[in-house]
Amino acid sequence: MLEKGPLKALEPLQRQSVADTVFETLYRQILSLDLPPATKMSEAEVAKALGVSRQPVRDAFYRLSKLGFLLIRPQRATTVTQISESAVYQARFVRNAIEVQTVQVACDTLTSTDLAALDGIMNRQKQAVEELDPETFHRYDDLFHKEICERSGLEFAWDIIRENKAHMDRVRFLSLSFASRDAFEDHIKVLDALKSREKTRAVEAMTRHLARIKEQLPRIRRNYEEFFVNEASSD
Repeated sequence: MLEKGPLKALEPLQRQSVADTVFETLYRQILSLDLPPATKMSEAEVAKALGVSRQPVRDAFYRLSKLGFLLIRPQRATTVTQISESAVYQARFVRNAIEVQTVQVACDTLTSTDLAALDGIMNRQKQAVEELDPETFHRYDDLFHKEICERSGLEFAWDIIRENKAHMDRVRFLSLSFASRDAFEDHIKVLDALKSREKTRAVEAMTRHLARIKEQLPRIRRNYEEFFVNEASSD
């Protein structure tokens, strides 16, 4: 049973990547609120909608539940989780702790080729801002942070971040309707600091960037109260 948010059609799948493709499809649709919080889902209905067997859907459900996007309860419908405000702040804390350290390493390790690759990402982000395309912007936003980690030799850092940022991601996506240019300009400041190898400035720019969600969250919650869990009575 699938009560909210239609699933978008998949392109034909390659056999060896069915599980990953199902996961990425559901991940994007939950992130973008095409599948909003409280949507009920079943393996059978999702498998039918995507034209795949139930096993890759089951695998995707498990992976999404580990990221905090789905709540799987035996004998009951699987549901898209509501956004937890406390989980958003916890994710911001984790990201800040890791990414402040990462940009310091990046100042010492990124090559001209690495910096050129980050410039390319920024060009795509600028285009997404101008075209009012939040999905593309968010994709390159994530890629910017991921590439800084990986090109600094800290691949594990991005793995930890991704495992903790599900609730924060949905809030970030909702913020892009009014704050994508701020995020873009923050990234420019981070990248400029990396290019000049100024660790203190890189730390300040990244800290400011990740702190914005604290300013944005009250506004987003007022506009989308139904997407958030009432944590005062969640027991």
